[in-house]
Amino acid sequence: MAATAKLPVVLLHGVGLDHTMWDAFRAAGQDSLGRPVAALDLPGHGARPPLTAPAALAELADDVAARLPGRVHLVGFSLGALIAQHLARYRPELVASLTSVSSVCRRTPAEAAAVAARLAAASEDFPASVEASITRWYPAGSTVPDGEVARTRSVLLANNVPSYLHAYRVFATGDAEIGPELGAIGVPSLAVTGELDPGSTPEMTRRLGAAVPGARTAVVPDTRHMLPVERPAELAAIITEFIDEASQNCHD
Repeated sequence: MAATAKLPVVLLHGVGLDHTMWDAFRAAGQDSLGRPVAALDLPGHGARPPLTAPAALAELADDVAARLPGRVHLVGFSLGALIAQHLARYRPELVASLTSVSSVCRRTPAEAAAVAARLAAASEDFPASVEASITRWYPAGSTVPDGEVARTRSVLLANNVPSYLHAYRVFATGDAEIGPELGAIGVPSLAVTGELDPGSTPEMTRRLGAAVPGARTAVVPDTRHMLPVERPAELAAIITEFIDEASQNCHD
């Protein structure tokens, strides 16, 4: 009798990026994960049509749900993590396990004000906001190769700006929408972030771990927001271990 195929891993990127942000992670984890891995473009990003009107987190999650190949191990980064959490809460039949990478969670008033200010800055001067993101993610002394930094900048600058602003508004407010529902997530869950991430902080990851029943947390030392780019091998090892253990209990 042929062995049952393992459930795939599906990767969701962050706001303003596209599926290519996962390339280094996929290369690092292709052997250890031992299962199919797919990276999707979020609505309004990459090859998907631009967002032409304000959107809600639920709408973005519905779009992703329609493109999933069935039940998957779902890994979301930043905005992608909020979408993944929404799916784990409301479409648990599609989610064998949930990994939230560099996720915000239940922002404080000060944290909400900071992201609102970044949204306003992007609406006033989009190219300058891109450079601010690059500086925040890849500061002087970063170990990320210059080519990767240039690729991130290129993907950000290629955005349709109104579409980007619609998506960023979901990122800026989505944690308030899903936050009260986190306690109802019942799938195996992991939250992981970088020690030096100024936006999706280790404290937010601890909040997420405390809010989702039974969730695990991990903090990668000396790492900022772009964890899948900056530390792909370390992240792949953490996620592989989690999925391997989760799969033993989810009929994978």
